Amino acid sequence: MRPDVDDRVAAEHGLTAEEYRQVTELLGRVPTLTEMGIIGVMWSEHCSYKSSRFHLKKLPTRGDRILVGPGENAGIVDIGGGWAAAFKIESHNHPSYIEPFQGAATGVGGILRDIFTMGARPVAVMDALRFGPTDETAVGANNRRIIRGVVEGIAHYGNCIGVPTVGGECEFDPCFSANPLINVFALGVFRKDSIFLGSAKGVGNPVIYVGAKTGRDGIQGASMASAEFDDDSEAKRPNVQVGDPFLEKLLLEACLEAMQTGAIRGIQDMGAAGLTCSTAEMGGRGGVGIEIELDLVPQREEGMTPWEIMLSESQERMLLVAERGREGEVFEVFSKWGLDAVEIGTVTGDGLLRVRQHGAVVAELGNDFLSEDAPMYERPFTAPRRTAPLGGPELPEASGAELLAGLETLLSTADLGSKRWIWEQYDYQVRTNTTAGPGGDAAVIRIKEAGVSLAMALDGNSRYCSLDPRQGAKLIVAECCRNLATVGAEPIAATNNLNFGNPEKPDIMAQLVEAIEGLGDACRHFGTPITGGNVSLYNETLGEGVNPSPVVGIVGIVEHMDAPAGPCFLAPGNAVVLIGGLLPTAGGQLHMRFGSSQYARAVLGRNWGLPPALDADYESAVQEATRRIVRRDLAHSVHDVGDGGLAVALAECCFGPQPVGAAIDLKTDLQALYALFHEAPSRVLAEVSPQDLPEVISIAADLGADATIIGETAESMLAVKLNGTECFEASLSHLHALWDRAFETRLEVQ
Repeated sequence: MRPDVDDRVAAEHGLTAEEYRQVTELLGRVPTLTEMGIIGVMWSEHCSYKSSRFHLKKLPTRGDRILVGPGENAGIVDIGGGWAAAFKIESHNHPSYIEPFQGAATGVGGILRDIFTMGARPVAVMDALRFGPTDETAVGANNRRIIRGVVEGIAHYGNCIGVPTVGGECEFDPCFSANPLINVFALGVFRKDSIFLGSAKGVGNPVIYVGAKTGRDGIQGASMASAEFDDDSEAKRPNVQVGDPFLEKLLLEACLEAMQTGAIRGIQDMGAAGLTCSTAEMGGRGGVGIEIELDLVPQREEGMTPWEIMLSESQERMLLVAERGREGEVFEVFSKWGLDAVEIGTVTGDGLLRVRQHGAVVAELGNDFLSEDAPMYERPFTAPRRTAPLGGPELPEASGAELLAGLETLLSTADLGSKRWIWEQYDYQVRTNTTAGPGGDAAVIRIKEAGVSLAMALDGNSRYCSLDPRQGAKLIVAECCRNLATVGAEPIAATNNLNFGNPEKPDIMAQLVEAIEGLGDACRHFGTPITGGNVSLYNETLGEGVNPSPVVGIVGIVEHMDAPAGPCFLAPGNAVVLIGGLLPTAGGQLHMRFGSSQYARAVLGRNWGLPPALDADYESAVQEATRRIVRRDLAHSVHDVGDGGLAVALAECCFGPQPVGAAIDLKTDLQALYALFHEAPSRVLAEVSPQDLPEVISIAADLGADATIIGETAESMLAVKLNGTECFEASLSHLHALWDRAFETRLEVQ
């Protein structure tokens, strides 16, 4: 093996001088170029989590329903009746900036492979998207291009493969203009006695390559995702993979069918780092070695070098280990589906990844060296970087006209306006099991085989986390669980995607540490252990990082398959009940906490202060009260109070297919701005028939949660009073028009 590597080449592969010194000391020699490529991707931030591994150990990962936790392709939970669900969230941030359509599309393809490599059939996808503003003169046109490309890419892949995209969420901020965040969540179901793991087993067993042929697309994609963007970002376009959802559909069906033969001993997606990561991880997890011959790898381009073949991230490929003597059963299945299936190597007992070409060894590295010996840094951190001052402007009493104008402004923002333009491009009803889709607080799908429904919520709030990452992360978990409660679901487990800037900057590293610890505290409190997830760092362009942007996905169980109550009022004459009270846990810092609101940002033009305060015990009481009310069919509609506060939540409740208004009279000593636009958590709006009010109020009282009648549903107006004095009255048609077209207008869709 000829050494072609020096300090310069190591740096080109993302290694520091110290890391390269560590490589040569551990190996006792200079690595070959192919080995350097393998080491570069396996020791990259994207694959090794070298800046976050130490702190991720603080997250809770065990629970009564956890069957498989972090470390595998996806986490698995028991959903009862002999059935299980596999789910995970992943990011495709850097590729989606360089090539929005393919970056987002292959992000969907990758997370779906993470699910079916476990043996589960994917049944739902969700996405969490972060974009720059669409209306800024300098960057608006490019942001609109990115948005269109990302949404089209997600829709294309999900729709073509036949997996419903059932919901998600979307934020806008200038910090995402040069670094959009594209996080995709997927969930699949299967019998819990049919779990497959990404471990190689059985010395002498064949290693089989299946799926698409290997090309030069995506080479060093993992390394690209482990570095900041600079002026040469466009030159990284070749690092973006190209996906084929129709081929992935064939691969999905072939893999699931081959698993049923009983001939497969282990299976792994070729995702980040492609053939390198799949061979090294399968060998490492199984405590064995893998030897492969590159001449046998199906290739769609001529003259590919060992370095290129090992680092290619061509899509729709899997690596599996079959039982020796039964490989013919596997070949037969893949032949039926018209896919390549080739034995390219064997399982060995020496713990080494050995790569040959033309019979000669071009790389030979220990699996432990590639994984366990990868650097793990306890990077220094200071205090989290803040993006807003603690103090803000004095807030005088607002007139009724100003309150209405504030509501109109909020409903017209890209953050709070309808995202119909996005989700109408998704086929969210394919497979006919979606009982609550996009536009609600949580998505719900029927699992007919298990006789239950699964609810999913995906949430994030980079605005809160930029002010206080720990508190912001706690609020995200609380909102996720509260959204599940609105459809009657009991949260059981979580996954997370941690999107941050450069961890080598102590104040950015502090954001990551604080957010992880906040997530851990909240997940322990709400009983939602983390089953796995993704860390995406170096989300920076020209030295400017994104706001700290953790995204949390939580899955809950509903013990029936009926459609849940929706978020919109159904009929006039019902009581509007605020579960949780007007401003729970706000304390004496109303002004400080109000500065984190959408009102402060969109109407007053700035944010300040701290995120809303959270009383976790009270939040639990509100969630349980909501869950019981929903499960006893005591509410016609249920909606979480979140971004924009009570006024926005009330307006959203009015925007159903058949608009129904409300007449509200708030009894409070609070200033009207706080009462209507503060974003205190632990609040849910419920529409209740008059005869069911005593039971609803009793359920909340028994659990220590407030339940206050604040008005009743009405005809075609939203009228709000404060202590009997009118604040404003607006027609639903006017408010709905502002909200419904807000995003579409900003995107200039004709």
